[in-house]
Amino acid sequence: MSATVVSLPPQTGDETVDFLRRMASMVSGRNGEMLMRAAATIEELSQRAMSAEQLYRRQLDASTRNAELREVAEVTSDGLLREVEALRAQLAEITATSTSERAQFEAERARMLKLMQNAEAHVADVTAELDALRKSVDPFNETAVTVPIAMLRLARAQFDILSDGFAKNGDVISRTISEIGGCAIDQALAAKKTADI
Repeated sequence: MSATVVSLPPQTGDETVDFLRRMASMVSGRNGEMLMRAAATIEELSQRAMSAEQLYRRQLDASTRNAELREVAEVTSDGLLREVEALRAQLAEITATSTSERAQFEAERARMLKLMQNAEAHVADVTAELDALRKSVDPFNETAVTVPIAMLRLARAQFDILSDGFAKNGDVISRTISEIGGCAIDQALAAKKTADI
């Protein structure tokens, strides 16, 4: 409950004290002393009232400043709370995105590993087939057949075309077979050059 403070008119107290002191100087004995004490008490109470009023004004100013600061703090706090909520929402979104991207990465990684394992198995199969083809070609190399060089060059060009076609289609086995055929013709042509020298 707040009290209303009314400022005392300074002249009223001073006039009263002056009047009491004049009266005390005219009256002797106990009455004079009581008038002097009454003047001193009024003076003291006036001082205390003025001090209380000044204190009240300072406290009122401080209270007003505190209320203003509290309002500013509340506004700032509300802004910070909104910012924190926005950051939490952003963090949740980033976490969800990160989790999704991580799952996609893991799925892609698993797919790549499977492709790599399939490719390694395919390379092993092709290598085995190539070895088998080389072994099957070895007995053929022991026997000689006369073929015109122009025909060998024509066959070599056809193997290159076939190899390119299989490469475009992704048929590694057929491409390898075509390249083996081309290599065999190259060996035959190289052997012919060596023999001619």
